[in-house]
Amino acid sequence: MPTRLPDPSPRRLRTQQQLLSAIRRHAGITRRDLSRLTGLSRSATAEAVQDLLAQCLIAERRSDSAAGVGRPSALLFLNAPEALVGAIDFGHNHVAVAVADSGSRVLADRRQAVDVDQEATHALDQAAALLADCLDERGLTASDLANVTAGIPCPLDASTGVVRSPTILASWVDLDPAHELAARTGRLVFVDNDANMGARGEQRFGAACGCRDFIYVKAAHGIGAGLVLNGETYRGALGIAGEIGHTQLPDATSLCRCGNRGCLETVVSITEVRRQLALIRPQAHARTAEPSLAELSRDPAAARVVGAAGRTLGRVLADICNVLNPEAIIVGGELSLAGEPLLAGIRESLDRYAQPAAAQKVRIDVAALGLRAELIGAVTTALAHVV
Repeated sequence: MPTRLPDPSPRRLRTQQQLLSAIRRHAGITRRDLSRLTGLSRSATAEAVQDLLAQCLIAERRSDSAAGVGRPSALLFLNAPEALVGAIDFGHNHVAVAVADSGSRVLADRRQAVDVDQEATHALDQAAALLADCLDERGLTASDLANVTAGIPCPLDASTGVVRSPTILASWVDLDPAHELAARTGRLVFVDNDANMGARGEQRFGAACGCRDFIYVKAAHGIGAGLVLNGETYRGALGIAGEIGHTQLPDATSLCRCGNRGCLETVVSITEVRRQLALIRPQAHARTAEPSLAELSRDPAAARVVGAAGRTLGRVLADICNVLNPEAIIVGGELSLAGEPLLAGIRESLDRYAQPAAAQKVRIDVAALGLRAELIGAVTTALAHVV
């Protein structure tokens, strides 16, 4: 039974309500991050948390994090029934799936190469099949899931959830991914842009923990950004905010899939960077296994290629910093595996082109969750929808 406490003062009640709202939005959070996100002092946060724990309105659980990194930390959750959720991450050339519990622990996961851009039906079928495999591994069925959440690598119509852009995921145009996946899984499905999912993953368990204003950049076959402003995902009027991959560069001329020339992703995508690396280090790319970017980036000539990509990306991010003044830029996606040469290039352009105060303020980091940021973000989003 909950402990009977004296009636709180109006101020104390407001503090409790503020914390409950933050805990609900973030589906598990540490005391420290809760204090940073709400702006409350640590002592006020600690006192209110103890009140909420005593009333059994929230629960505290030890977690080794969905990322599997760092020391176990105490996470705060709404005191809701135990739940299981499904998570799906669609990249341009892969599908990743996981089943997780209410403590954000991944119980089973799968990843498979798929041409998501050109084979929408096959990609959706494979996602459902991989989810079924994960459930089978744990002796579960779809009915055990509270919901499923998926990240899609393209803009979605904010009002309908339908894919509208004919230039990104061409085979998905006019599809409603949430409806398609619900029909295949038999569960309620929530869908959002994959960069937004990556931002949530890093905000919960990664390099953006405690940040209220940051940019998550997914640099892979395309370039997209998840924008978090004042602690909330910003999507724009139509849901296409963050499509920075189609920012035009004045000196670039390559034709982009969107029909324009000189888009950022024609210069900085993982496909283009690997093409350049293969030209300067053909011996490494002649191996049966493709060399890792981290391995290549230790080579001085390869580091120059990666650094140039970072400077180009940083030139676009400098303008965004001038407009949004973020606390951090977190770089994820396959290109982030290049590590320090990429970050050094981004930093060079920020210091050169962003306003000095904005450049000095912003921190640049590689995604702590690596290539799992989007999948873990989908887990976090799914748990936030559990009633």
